[in-house]
Amino acid sequence: MRITVVTVCRNAVSTIEHTIRSVSEQSYQDVEYVIVDGGSTDGTQDVVRKCGGSITRFLSESDNGTYDAMNKGLALATGDVVGFLNADDVFADSTVLGQIAAVFQDQSTAACYADLVYVKKDDIDSVVRYWKSSSYEHGDFASGWCPAHPTFYARRSVYERYGNFDLAYRLAADADLMIRFLEKAQVSVVYVPSIWVKMRVGGQTNLSFGNIVRQNREILDSLSRHGIRASPSRFIFSKVWSRILQRWSRTHV
Repeated sequence: MRITVVTVCRNAVSTIEHTIRSVSEQSYQDVEYVIVDGGSTDGTQDVVRKCGGSITRFLSESDNGTYDAMNKGLALATGDVVGFLNADDVFADSTVLGQIAAVFQDQSTAACYADLVYVKKDDIDSVVRYWKSSSYEHGDFASGWCPAHPTFYARRSVYERYGNFDLAYRLAADADLMIRFLEKAQVSVVYVPSIWVKMRVGGQTNLSFGNIVRQNREILDSLSRHGIRASPSRFIFSKVWSRILQRWSRTHV
């Protein structure tokens, strides 16, 4: 079984090598690694070329944002299973892709996800927040629940059947995609209670309060478009409460 890992980046010279190394150090070897660069000008492309031995395909050209780049990565992917690792994230350890491969040995499994920890920018061993997920039940998205997208892997055939990232959503196209796959299409999904990704704090959504508000509005719009009723007040309260629990949980990693 071949697993395709896609990393999209733009001006990520300070972190991209760590990301690439975390892929190359995986014990599972049947890996296709695709990097899509949005035309970096800070030396990112030089780092990628230096690490070229572990990279299967590298595309560098202008794009219309992160999700457009992710769609380009999907178009290049040839693996049986596809997932995304952000340019400032790393796999938690060398066994992650092996765990993912083991999940998909069950031919009835269409997708899977796991846990994620937020870490300090300059110290990836210092946990700031622990995004501990749970097994999915139909209707969970309406309550503010969502898997950590960097831990989400799905068969390529699922993307081909149910679509890629919807560029109408600037900050929540990943949530919209998972809503379509899990809530709308109801594909078979497995939760693995294991930390798969370390994510540095400071992502695009969390850059400002306005971005946080816009992302939540986009998720609520996605739910409505797909015929899923959600109470905005319950949705927001559940998300705030989950963030409180995640920060408390960081001391129990």
